Amino acid sequence: MTFLTAQAQQPTSPSAGLRQSLDDAWWTGPMLAPSANTLPQGHFLIEPYLYDVTTQGFYNSSGTRVSASHENSFGSLTYALYGVANKFTVGMIPTFGYNEVSNGSSSAGIGVGDLTLQAQYRLHLFRENSWIPTMSIAVQETLPTGRYDQLGNRPSDGFGAGAFTTTPAFYSQTFFWLPNGRILRMRFNVAPSFSRSASVQNVSVYGTSEGFRGQARPGPSVFVDAAWEYSVTKHWVLALDATYRHQGNTPVTGYNISDPTQPVRLNSGSIDAFGLAPAIEYNWKSNVGVLLGARVIPAGRNTALTITPAIAVNFVH
Repeated sequence: MTFLTAQAQQPTSPSAGLRQSLDDAWWTGPMLAPSANTLPQGHFLIEPYLYDVTTQGFYNSSGTRVSASHENSFGSLTYALYGVANKFTVGMIPTFGYNEVSNGSSSAGIGVGDLTLQAQYRLHLFRENSWIPTMSIAVQETLPTGRYDQLGNRPSDGFGAGAFTTTPAFYSQTFFWLPNGRILRMRFNVAPSFSRSASVQNVSVYGTSEGFRGQARPGPSVFVDAAWEYSVTKHWVLALDATYRHQGNTPVTGYNISDPTQPVRLNSGSIDAFGLAPAIEYNWKSNVGVLLGARVIPAGRNTALTITPAIAVNFVH
């Protein structure tokens, strides 16, 4: 995700042996790291993503594979942002999905996922020849608009978490000039998340069964993303995200109406997941581009191997 710049640079031709100017580098943005810049006042950004999370088996807390099931989670999310002021951007991120399961019932149809609202304030804007990066703070609030419980015989119809989630975030972005004069853009983002409890009934995304009554409390998490983009030409860019996510244990407590005297307690266990997301960008114009990439998360503790090819179109006006 990239934004229009709020600064002018004198054009410089790398072919003349001089370093590339910022105006000569067009960006779509890496696959996962949001921009630290904000939209100019009155401008908007639309960036839809289409992706397929391909899951290969499941691994427990000791790293042992306990399931060989194969699943494709087709989905979309769209950044829809608007510049209220030069330093202040607001927007929303709607999501949709469809789950295809190899050893069970697939989703009955395309479902609505949770909706995220976002506000972002820019603290500083990068200036050439300065070491201080563009920096901003953001707050996201995820609303439980997707189905997550009372799923009957189709657990694959669950596309939400059922809980309100708050994510304060710090975004940063800077530029480096390599020995060949080309620009390397870097982003570094940190985003912890905190969720409230979700009331759960019957079959749910939390692994409960028919007749269950209780609640789930998604564990706190933190997501760290370092991303680099290399401007090969004005139109072509190579990108890479390196990510780390820690998800705390999610306890589920309650009872089953078939035997209310017996408490039910489930624990997801904590998750530590590292990932890489290489991508290639092509920019038709300074404000229109497309990204094609894939995120890979290796199998680990309570983490399945997932490969997620994705395509996105970025349009700023």
